[in-house]
Amino acid sequence: MEEKEISQAVISRLPRYYRYLRDLKDAGKERISSQELSRIMKVTASQIRQDFNNFGGFGQQGYGYNTKYLYEEIGKILGLDQQYNMVLVGAGNLGQAIVKYLISRQSGFHFTCAFDIDPHLYDQTIAGIPIRPVEDLKSYIDENDVDIVVLTIPKSEARRSAQMLADTKVKAIWNFAHVDLELPPHIQVENVHLQDSLMKLSYNISKSGNS
Repeated sequence: MEEKEISQAVISRLPRYYRYLRDLKDAGKERISSQELSRIMKVTASQIRQDFNNFGGFGQQGYGYNTKYLYEEIGKILGLDQQYNMVLVGAGNLGQAIVKYLISRQSGFHFTCAFDIDPHLYDQTIAGIPIRPVEDLKSYIDENDVDIVVLTIPKSEARRSAQMLADTKVKAIWNFAHVDLELPPHIQVENVHLQDSLMKLSYNISKSGNS
């Protein structure tokens, strides 16, 4: 049977469901209805049911959802029951913050090495993760199982790195450089623009009459 195509809009909501359900589970909430989840998340109950029906539904009419089960199933859909080996390219403040945050979350995202152009960093570590010359990146990927490369470098360097990574076995790039990267289909790319969120906030402030 052909696998059902899930829209990106649905996929983009899954991490938010996962986050809210984790908080509900940790608070001891055993069951929740789509109406209750709707009030908490500000998403219509109909939309929630439609989203979950893409993956089999998970609940029983009139009985709601088992919070822990739903949380775990969404985690599996997101691939969070697996471990991903990651490397960082760009060991500046942002890169270090990302590594430390993910390590503190004890998630399935496991950093194995960091790379930078600054030789003063080569004898240092980030939360125990060694920093190596960026020239070693390709050979490291060739010799190790690397799933995700995190880029926190200038956009000109990000383009060069992306061209090199296109010919490696890397599965994905989490890109924080100020440029949208496009790679061959075998490499997934998530372009993250932090300033976009800040500019959206600025817009909403200016339209609210509080500026």
